[in-house]
Amino acid sequence: MSEKQSRPPLAYRNEEFLNGPDSRALRILSEYLEPHSHFRRQRIRDTVVFFGSARIREDSPLGRYYKEARTLASLVTMWAESFHDRTYRFVVCSGGGPGIMEAANRGAMDVKGKTIGLNIGLPFEQFPNPYITEALSFEFHYFFMRKFWFAYLAKALVVFPGGFGTMDELFEILTLVQTKKLAKKITIILYGSDFWKEVINFDALVKYGTISAADLELFHFADSPDAAMEILRQALLQHAELPEPEVPAISHSARP
Repeated sequence: MSEKQSRPPLAYRNEEFLNGPDSRALRILSEYLEPHSHFRRQRIRDTVVFFGSARIREDSPLGRYYKEARTLASLVTMWAESFHDRTYRFVVCSGGGPGIMEAANRGAMDVKGKTIGLNIGLPFEQFPNPYITEALSFEFHYFFMRKFWFAYLAKALVVFPGGFGTMDELFEILTLVQTKKLAKKITIILYGSDFWKEVINFDALVKYGTISAADLELFHFADSPDAAMEILRQALLQHAELPEPEVPAISHSARP
């Protein structure tokens, strides 16, 4: 052969292959492995997750929720600092976008704490807010991998008023807790009792038998940063002295 034959690209450097349908499993795995690597290097042990509407801004009609999410995130971060040793405990985590998500990351950064943003690529371009720790800002393509990371490290969930996305995330965690698919306990706070009791008629779900009365004990209501912080403090103290697990906490019922 007179001319030197060119080599084909290595599979892991072949962008056409990596972006094609045959590599979907690799892309999904990457959205597990990359965050896992960052969390390990940043020594993140567990989180307090804030959910809420991207549409609630500081100057909007529901702007008080932005301010109170920011205040609560600061309180959580300052309190969690007392547990910092080899790892970072109860780190504030949000969906990484604007609105309540921004308020949570901003509150943690106000007091110089680490803070996580799990952003999602959307058609209308939800960009990461500027208050996320640089090494802890992630962009996801797959909703289910993003949800996995919300649940995987969470010890508590604070849910501010929101729309479809917020409710989807809330009910995903509630279902996991209700069906005992998580070995760990996650404390769930619905922030803004007037909003949540008007938007979701939990008592009607009990009345019609679609949930049990005991399921109403899976979550708490709070209407101020101090009240929410007190619920979190009491609940998270139960986790504070637990030894660091060597493997993820999963339900025994989920094992074969």
